[in-house]
Formats: sequence, structure tokens, C-alpha cells
Amino acid sequence: MRTTLSINETAMPVVREMIGYRDELGIAVAEQENGATCIDCGVHVPGGYRAGALFVETCLAGLATAAITMGRVGSVPVPFLHITVSHPALACLGSQKAGWVLKAGGYSAMASGPARALAAKPKDTYKTIGYRDTSAFGILALEADTLPDEEVTGFIAEKCGIDPGDLYVLVAPTASLVGSIQISGRVVTATLHKLEAKGYDVCRIRHAAGRSPIAPVKRTGIAAMGATNDCNIYCGSVSLIVEGYDPVFASLPSRTSPDYGRPFSRVLEDAGYDFLKVDSLLAFSPAEVTINDGTSGEVYHFGSLNPDVLLESFEIR
Repeated sequence: MRTTLSINETAMPVVREMIGYRDELGIAVAEQENGATCIDCGVHVPGGYRAGALFVETCLAGLATAAITMGRVGSVPVPFLHITVSHPALACLGSQKAGWVLKAGGYSAMASGPARALAAKPKDTYKTIGYRDTSAFGILALEADTLPDEEVTGFIAEKCGIDPGDLYVLVAPTASLVGSIQISGRVVTATLHKLEAKGYDVCRIRHAAGRSPIAPVKRTGIAAMGATNDCNIYCGSVSLIVEGYDPVFASLPSRTSPDYGRPFSRVLEDAGYDFLKVDSLLAFSPAEVTINDGTSGEVYHFGSLNPDVLLESFEIR
């Protein structure tokens, strides 16, 4: 991948908008004693739909647009997130992919966002897409129930090779509105992650778009994890414009997983909440994919929506 883009720099305008409109967005911004900026998007604050859309755009390094509209799952009206992505391999795998299992002291979180490129987490992904970033500041997004302290932000800054005062950390729990939105916003990234895992050259993907329902906010992390992932697994739609057809595309929909057909929380429960016993690629699969081969002009469609399982996951009364 040949590009002069700095994904931390392209994400910064979105972060500045979040900081500037914190009150309207229902988020909180705090500067720690070490200078790091922590943006709470749902731990101690309500967040909101617009905050969630901006969270998604930040995770995608400012290389995507995110919009929320109303739609239906079966006969039930629910909000949907729509995203369009430029530079898909870079935005999705180089930035949004939750490729950093962050552990510092007693704190742990799944980390995504452009600062991953500074820390090269994981190295194989950046080797695959042929990218590195040398920005003087970093932006990281955490899926966590608590805010990081100075020990954690100092650890992040050290791994990224920057001063803590140049670090911006966004935090949203899974069981929050922004948490629901940001996982729906991973529908395209999940598809590219599956392609990456199968050895496909993701740099052949030129343009991407996706749509997924936004899960209702749940009370527990496990319930939220189930409902949010089910949005993508059972009603997530992805469209890719690629250079050349590949048979691997037929394996992308979630229907190809042996664990398909039940709410994700039930799959986890049956596995004793042992993720190693669950098909790891189920959560990285959209319900359906449309492939446009830009070289031949051919269009292919694989998979289908399954609103019944998603409504079961939502537990609508």
C-alpha cells in the first residue's frame, strides 16, 4: 500500500469536533495530570447517536462517513448505521480493527483506532497492508467499562512512542448507546478481517460500504456483546468494489459458520463462555455481501438477512 496519509492526522478533525461539542454530544472530556486527554463516551455519561457516529468515524481514521437512519428489522422499527469507507484496508484493518488487547496493571480493554499504527498492534496486519505512521500524536478507542488512569495512558503513550500529552483516548462500554453504535460500525471491518484471516490481498478492495442495525442498550456486558454482534451477523450488509473476483468471497456470509442460527449470547453460553470453543470467524461475518468486480464489471451476491434471529436476540416484548 503506497500512501502518504497519516491516519492519526486524518482522524484528528473528528476528535476535535467531539471535544468542541462535548455538551451537545453527551460526552465528557478530561485532561489527566500527565497531559493525556480522555473522552468518556458512555462510562459516566449518556453519550448519544451523533457521538456514536463520530466514535465510528474516529475509529475509521476519519476516512469514512457514518450516518444513522430509521429502518425495520422484520416489522420492528429500529435505527440503522450506514457507513461508506475510502481506503478500506487502511481505515478498517489499519485503524478500526480491535487488534490490540490492551493490558496495563489491572486494566484491560480491546483497543482500536489509528494509534494502533504507532504501536504496530498487531505487526502482521501492518506488514500485510504495507503501512506505518509516524504521527507525533495518537488517537486510541477503548471498549471498556471503566476509564483508564494515568498509569494506563502513560503505558499507551510509551508503546506508541509519543508524549502522554499528545494522546487522545476515547472510551465506550459495550453496554452503552455509543458501544452499540460502534460495534454496528464494524460490519465492514469484520468482513475485511475475515478476508485477511483467509489470506486474501485486502489491498485489492478499493471501496466499501455497509449497513447494520443498532442494538438496544443492554444491562450486562454479555447481553450487550450478544445483541451487538448479532446485528452484523444476522442483518449486516456489506458492499465491496474489488480488483478481480476471488472464490473466497462466497465464504464471507455468517451462514457459512457452524455456529450460525442462534443468538450469539446463546452460542457463548453453550460454549461455557469460552471463546476458544466458538467459531472465531462467526463474529467477523456479515449476513450478506455484494461484490462488484471493478475490472470485469460483474456483480456477485452472497448470503441473506435473518431478522428472526436478531429479534430473538433483542428480546423484544
